[in-house]
Amino acid sequence: MGEYFDYVIVGGGSAGCVLANRLSADPGTSVLVLEAGRPDWIWDVFIHMPAALTMVIGNRFYDWKYVSEPEPYMGGRRVSHGRGKVLGGSSSINGMIFQRGNPLDLERWAADPGMQTWDYAHCLPYFKRMEHCAAGADEWRGQGGPLWLERGPAVNPLFRAFLDAAQQAGYPLTSDVNGYQQEGFARFDRTIRNGRRWSAARAYLHPVKKRRNLTVRCLALAHRVVFQGTRAVGVEYSRPGGRNHRVHAGEVILSGGAINTPQLLQLSGVGNPAELSRLGINPVQALPGVGENLQDHLEVYVQHACTQPISFNPALKLVNRPKIGLQWLLSRRGPAATNHFEAGGFVRGNDDVDYPNLMFHFLPIAVRYDGTPVDAEHGYQVHIGPMYSDVRGSVKITSTNPRRHPALRFNYLSTENDRKEWVEAIRVAREILAQPAFGDFDGGELSPGPAVRTDEEILEWVARDAETAYHPSCTARMGVDEMSVVDPSSMAVHGLDGLRVADASAMPYLTNGNIYAPVIMLAEKAADLIMGNPPLPAAPTEFYRHRAQKG
Repeated sequence: MGEYFDYVIVGGGSAGCVLANRLSADPGTSVLVLEAGRPDWIWDVFIHMPAALTMVIGNRFYDWKYVSEPEPYMGGRRVSHGRGKVLGGSSSINGMIFQRGNPLDLERWAADPGMQTWDYAHCLPYFKRMEHCAAGADEWRGQGGPLWLERGPAVNPLFRAFLDAAQQAGYPLTSDVNGYQQEGFARFDRTIRNGRRWSAARAYLHPVKKRRNLTVRCLALAHRVVFQGTRAVGVEYSRPGGRNHRVHAGEVILSGGAINTPQLLQLSGVGNPAELSRLGINPVQALPGVGENLQDHLEVYVQHACTQPISFNPALKLVNRPKIGLQWLLSRRGPAATNHFEAGGFVRGNDDVDYPNLMFHFLPIAVRYDGTPVDAEHGYQVHIGPMYSDVRGSVKITSTNPRRHPALRFNYLSTENDRKEWVEAIRVAREILAQPAFGDFDGGELSPGPAVRTDEEILEWVARDAETAYHPSCTARMGVDEMSVVDPSSMAVHGLDGLRVADASAMPYLTNGNIYAPVIMLAEKAADLIMGNPPLPAAPTEFYRHRAQKG
């Protein structure tokens, strides 16, 4: 019969680490994790040093380096999409920003048929269970969970200027964007512990890796789910050396994320039968929603030169990096111990939306994700973009070769509402950065620059310059309609036995913020559903509602 495990989890990323921890807590249950990337070795400073995030994104040793198909509304540009190629998945290379999203995101989820138990009251206990908030617990936040969260100190004078400028522009402050009121500006939570990145692997997997019933195999690329009829009975995968392996499973759980999960489903014969047949794949289950409904956040940087020598730009210079790196190695302090995303906020870009549709991240530095600095000695920037784009894309395999990346079509800027919200986003960002609070620091706008003013010029600049915020999701969504893929009450794939999905692909709608926190919550809840545990009791809790407060 070969190897057998009660659960085979395909993907050792954010969700997979959670599931490995929770499912293996029962010593009578055997669990195997198959991760296509390599281990997150403790000595790899580029993973564990927070400020080194610019060195791992786009690096083939850490990043799968996906690229979209030519985007028709962005001049045919191919947009790069980094995903973690290492244990911990994208939580090992991301910006370490922790945003739950808005409570009304989950109310939107729950409004769909069959999704009633995914509302805020039912999900809040799982958010709290996963958290260890260094700032303390309250009605909305948790303490004692695996995921260590610390509040960004935001002591650089530019952070103070940004928070003051937001108020001068008429926007409120809030004490906690993950608590009662998301709307407004505040210091941000981040997944850093004692100056080190606190990934899902470090939070959930490494503390339990010595369990005898838990096996983790890295450099294990899944080729397909093995079926007997409509029951999943195992996984075929390969490791370095080219030899294929097959492992038998009581249940297979797909946690590869919004790109890899639909890819593996399609390779295994689950998806649109006509599309699969064209590639010579025998359809096992007709589910046309597999790979559809792709959603993501697009963002740009509005950058300014700084007239005073207080930004972090000098830390980017090669001559300064050895000293900064040594300081981090010896003390876990200094410029290398921060992710720089220490403050930001959420606002409504117009009066027609019920809750914030724009997110800001502020940095006391002017730099791109790949570490490229601007042509200025000192600078600062905000990352800005719409959170609820009505754009939808797809993930489709083009080959039966599991090593070939699927075709990613995001269709950014393809709807009238998306384009309208982009113009609003840039105008709100400029309004805040033009306030008197920045008067002593503002050396002029570097990007997009004073030549970009009209709506048309703004959209042309966004099409040229925007990058993904690395939040692909929703490609195997929960629901009960004909285009859904996953049963929201069990995480089982519709029409199949022994196969479940628990990762960002199962989200029905993108949340208002970075998606790491909602993915961890989803996996925490999925673990209970998979094991048949009683769900955590719902916790009806008040949260800020702008419309209700306006009366």
